[in-house]
Amino acid sequence: MTSDQYFEAIEVVLKKIRVTQSEQIKKAAQVMADSIAQGGVVHMFGSGHSVIPVLDIFPRYGSYPGFHPLLDPRLMWFNIIGPGGVQELLWLERQEGYAEILLKRNKINDKDVMLVFSHGGINAVPVEMALGAKRLGLFVVAVTSMENQQKVSTTHQGNRLCDIADITIDNCVPAEDALVKIDGQREPVAAGSTIAIVAISMALVAEIAKILIDKKMSLKVFVSPNVGEIPKTHNEEVFEAYSKMMREKDG
Repeated sequence: MTSDQYFEAIEVVLKKIRVTQSEQIKKAAQVMADSIAQGGVVHMFGSGHSVIPVLDIFPRYGSYPGFHPLLDPRLMWFNIIGPGGVQELLWLERQEGYAEILLKRNKINDKDVMLVFSHGGINAVPVEMALGAKRLGLFVVAVTSMENQQKVSTTHQGNRLCDIADITIDNCVPAEDALVKIDGQREPVAAGSTIAIVAISMALVAEIAKILIDKKMSLKVFVSPNVGEIPKTHNEEVFEAYSKMMREKDG
């Protein structure tokens, strides 16, 4: 079955991530945990499909305050064509100077960490987010496709995300992203980067949590309300902890 081809292909990707990227994930987690323990925040950014792990890290059942999603509705789509559509997003994320606006409207300190997701790793907005974060003194972690960055010409003044980041985690997905080739169809189908980057992001969440707990920090973990033994007020406490974290940054 063709569906089995996809499962086999994505298993290969996930195994390659585990074998080749585990040390990078652990190093990135250590830096992020140290930042959170010192009152810093892990800012997270992605555009297009790369916004998915940003949305999924926090707030998400099984996660905890310490992470700040840098979200911009213009870099997410709410339509296919027309206003808020994919065509507009694809144009905007290639425009130089837009990331600077995003950085200015957020409180960012040099003890924070910037985590940038970008499968391509060459478009202006994710590249400039990394460059801007470095200029502000932040440690930068990138999650990207190294195969893509080695094959494709840059679209931002010769800069690649992997060259800017202090730590780069390879999502181990081929440049074209799609994983399944079907006889009679020129282009492959069924994308792999979403599963790859969400797996990497959840591995970071788990690794950071272990480091913070070893540091004797108490985590306010966002929990599904379907878990019966959790007090009804628990998740309100999680959001209050997040609000407190952001207020302290503003202070």
